[in-house]
Amino acid sequence: MNIKVTVAMDNCVPINARSPFLGEHGLAMLVESGSTRLLVDTGQSAAIVHNLDLLGVAADSLAMIAISHGHNDHTGGLFHVLSNATKRIPVYLHPDAFKPRFSVASGERHFAGIPYRQEQLTTLGADWRWVNAPLEILPGMWLSGAVPRTTAYETGDTRLIAPDKRSGFDCQDEIDDDMALFYKSDKGLVVISGCTHSGLVNMVRHGLAVTGCQRLHGWIGGTHLGPVAAAQQEPTIAQLETFGPDFVAANHCTGFRMMAKLQQVFGDRFIPAFVGTVIEF
Repeated sequence: MNIKVTVAMDNCVPINARSPFLGEHGLAMLVESGSTRLLVDTGQSAAIVHNLDLLGVAADSLAMIAISHGHNDHTGGLFHVLSNATKRIPVYLHPDAFKPRFSVASGERHFAGIPYRQEQLTTLGADWRWVNAPLEILPGMWLSGAVPRTTAYETGDTRLIAPDKRSGFDCQDEIDDDMALFYKSDKGLVVISGCTHSGLVNMVRHGLAVTGCQRLHGWIGGTHLGPVAAAQQEPTIAQLETFGPDFVAANHCTGFRMMAKLQQVFGDRFIPAFVGTVIEF
């Protein structure tokens, strides 16, 4: 069955967008498999409802929502999507998604977690489905569950912090709740990812193991290459090139400099996946 992915929210709206979409620092992707609609992440505000409306997608038409991890730029719109629905919607996420977490900018600590209480979202119609291990949610499509961290150079973003469970002091947030969608296509693995805090190479290798695919067909979503050190950026892109994907549709936390690098490496196989971008496979 063909899969259609539409970027419903991203940091950027292309100048030639076919509709008056809104953009914000956040990410949401609409995944359609036949008549089934799945929303991966929700952006950070009510803007997601505006964009879904322009796409002709009502909240009640969503079969499920998958949350890639518990940061506000991926979960803030969940309140608004649920508020516009008249039914309970299954929401898949990792058990650690609601933990307190912060970012550091200019020496100041800012809350970066899910901006609503779990009880509020439950009242609005969230039917929580907790995911820690790989879970097949549609034929040939898995939620990754927690991603094994096996690549030494994928050390993550030191500006993202969380209180240590034992000491209470802030330390780097490993973001163990980071998840993605894996799809087993006829041409290989397709990864649909939120921010990939667990590392792009770790994510792809986990996807190949989960699906049994022999190669990477394509990548869609955030890579978090923008904020990490060059010591992670360079070998990650080199390994991605070795994977030999047919397309790389990157956005959100990838950053313009890294998107330019991906364009240089992959040429016509690179897709700047801004709001309204459609990828079918």
